[in-house]
Amino acid sequence: MKCVEKIVLPLLMLCLSAPVLLAEENSYVGSKACRECHAGEYENFMKYAKKADTFASIKVMKSKLTEEEYRSCFECHTTGYGKKGGFVSEQETPELKSAGCEVCHGPGLFHAESGDPEEIRYDLSIDDCTVCHNSDRIEAFDFKPLLFGGAH
Repeated sequence: MKCVEKIVLPLLMLCLSAPVLLAEENSYVGSKACRECHAGEYENFMKYAKKADTFASIKVMKSKLTEEEYRSCFECHTTGYGKKGGFVSEQETPELKSAGCEVCHGPGLFHAESGDPEEIRYDLSIDDCTVCHNSDRIEAFDFKPLLFGGAH
């Protein structure tokens, strides 16, 4: 019985968990990872898109907000906040601290590794923008969504 407890059961548990350990999940890599293959789009995004530096705008407001209000801004002003592999904090995930490419195109790890266009969202519509650019936020912050306005 001791052999079963010491060897067989641990081996069985390892075998049962192996598929979970081997399954890789797509994750966020940050906009700089896009630059290597998409240099023109990256440069235009960084130069013209307001969302390329959205974290700066919430830092300006931080002193006027409660911690809860401040953290609620992360949903739209960072990349992947509240999602696996997304923004955690300015210290832990600085590459995700503003609204980058992956806010619209989804987590980019698989695409960055493979170069396969099927691994990233590229056929976007205005409906993809309404997660952040909805009527409540448009009224509160007086801005209008521009699907391709300065992004690429």
